Amino acid sequence: MIDQTTVDRIIDAANIYEVVSDFVTLRKRGVNYIGLCPFHDEKTPSFSVSPAKGICKCFSCGKGGSAVHFIMEHEQLTYYEALKYLARKYNIEVKERELTDEEKQIQSDRESMLVVNSFAQEYFTNILFEHAEGRSVGLAYFHERGFRDDIIKKFSLGYSLDQRDALCKEAEKRGFKKEYLLKTGLCIEGQNGYMSDRFRGRVIFPVFSLSGKVLAFGGRILKKDDKMAKYVNSPESEVYHKSNELYGIYHAKQSIVKNDRCFLVEGYTDVLSMHQSGIENVVASSGTSLTPGQIRLIHRFTDNITVLYDGDAAGIKASLRGIDLLLKEGMNIKVVLLPDGDDPDSFSRKQSASSFVEYINSHEVDFIRFKTNLLLESAGEDPIKRAALITDIVQSISIIPDSIVRSVYTKECSRLLDVNEDVLLREVNKKKLDQITKETPLPKEPNRNDNPAAEGTAAPTPETVTETPEETAAALPRRIASPLDTFERNLLRYMIRYGRKILFRAVDEESGQTTEWAVLPYITADLKADEITFQHPLYKKMAQEASEKYDSEGEHLERYFLSHPDTEISQTTVDMVSEKYQLSKIHTKFQKVETEEERLADLVPRALFELKNAIVCQNIKKLRDEIKKAGKEKNTALVTELMDKIKNLNEIKAVLAKQLGERIISPL
Repeated sequence: MIDQTTVDRIIDAANIYEVVSDFVTLRKRGVNYIGLCPFHDEKTPSFSVSPAKGICKCFSCGKGGSAVHFIMEHEQLTYYEALKYLARKYNIEVKERELTDEEKQIQSDRESMLVVNSFAQEYFTNILFEHAEGRSVGLAYFHERGFRDDIIKKFSLGYSLDQRDALCKEAEKRGFKKEYLLKTGLCIEGQNGYMSDRFRGRVIFPVFSLSGKVLAFGGRILKKDDKMAKYVNSPESEVYHKSNELYGIYHAKQSIVKNDRCFLVEGYTDVLSMHQSGIENVVASSGTSLTPGQIRLIHRFTDNITVLYDGDAAGIKASLRGIDLLLKEGMNIKVVLLPDGDDPDSFSRKQSASSFVEYINSHEVDFIRFKTNLLLESAGEDPIKRAALITDIVQSISIIPDSIVRSVYTKECSRLLDVNEDVLLREVNKKKLDQITKETPLPKEPNRNDNPAAEGTAAPTPETVTETPEETAAALPRRIASPLDTFERNLLRYMIRYGRKILFRAVDEESGQTTEWAVLPYITADLKADEITFQHPLYKKMAQEASEKYDSEGEHLERYFLSHPDTEISQTTVDMVSEKYQLSKIHTKFQKVETEEERLADLVPRALFELKNAIVCQNIKKLRDEIKKAGKEKNTALVTELMDKIKNLNEIKAVLAKQLGERIISPL
């Protein structure tokens, strides 16, 4: 972990204008700069950069933040990776905390393996372009496949000499340890201790991590040999977990975000050909079924995925399980069946980027409809197979998290399968309820002896449960929007933006001593006096942290939250301090316009009154609901008690209304 002193130096040095200018063309507008948003397609600039506040924000898609968070979003890095990126840009030495001996060893092994992989990639690429065998065999193969040199270099393709230990010898000559050559899988050790190259005689496809580090290699043999596998891949290691990686993700991430869509293909050359045709938002599963780790990797960038199939029915059916996992993640899945005889590699080489996208848009269908039609063909008129098909489709629909989407697909499948919609709906709901029950086990039935009030009350049996899956899911713990959220957010904004600003000074008549009240301690003390705490979990957390950091951060509270490692906190802060519009100079030409900061002595107390008024209104509403219930039960004493409480609250409300004036509007 980077020590806080270094983090502060990086944040201080990172100029938001300079950082964003590396990726976006900016032009000045007032005190800020504006440009086209790098996170979505737009023709009218809506991406604003404020050097004074050190933040950027798109007022169309909402993305933005500090320099750190801009780099996190644009380069798809973690918080600490983004800090290191900026440290390199501003030539700041990064100091990290002392690791345990075990952590040091793990880190050392991992870093050593990455260094070895980086060496190997450079070695293979150099062989491909500089060695006679590399040019005549490896490079010739890539050229025969139609790949240009710029694509070959872009993906750092290479060639491994058809010699038993060429790489091993070169690595040992460079001083790399045998231990890491074996751990990365670049070399294999025989029974006699002799080292040999795993990828000898093969063209090489390096596998890059999200941040561009070489994690592994894939090698394709070029000579015909039935005893040898066509493709060989690096084994699992401390740096490479195949189930968590996708080929091409490093080169595709920005394009996926920009186009808000990811194309999924099967092999290395499919990715290369599509890039060569101008389609860059593409990744490959490298011949394996999709895994949850790979799906999460795609989901970081987009909700929309288009799977390209080459018409091989057996291959398509084998991949359906992985597609179901995509449905479970709530992703929007389309499927495109390419013309007979074409795979993504061959088809994309015949197309331009525009004609390829045009074909996709005109031929893609949603996955549920595609799967239904595919299985219908294989089931034919066999009733047993059709029943199994219906069960399979119902299972796929049931795992879709969005209830509206499930309903639409149920209706569509009812038509396609010629099955009553109500029958399908019951089966979908049944499976959905089973899933919810598995994920959230119901609590054990309480012992009646522990609850005397329950004596004589029968516990509900499974047969008596009438809730829909949505109702059951809705009963699970979750964050529900509160009428108080707006008022809490407003107070929190004052605390963060103006925490140290002096509201007023109070003079003690006896001692003559003057006490200054700043915004944050004034709000905190006032809420504490009335025993009020924020109900919104995030706002409550931020308010507590603001109080804790008040003395240490001082005037820099806003900057502290803008650069917070918790993205939800930093993004909330950006939204609080961003201003879409600037006051035109014409408004201040003939008269002085008071700023928000100059009006804090009025605005902050009013915000406190508004929150208290909202709380009172909320409590009155609850009491009225209780009165209705007590009335139905004919509990006259309770009704009287509750009405007295409402009377007291109305008196408080009247006082608050007087403070707020006639402009007060009840939130309920």
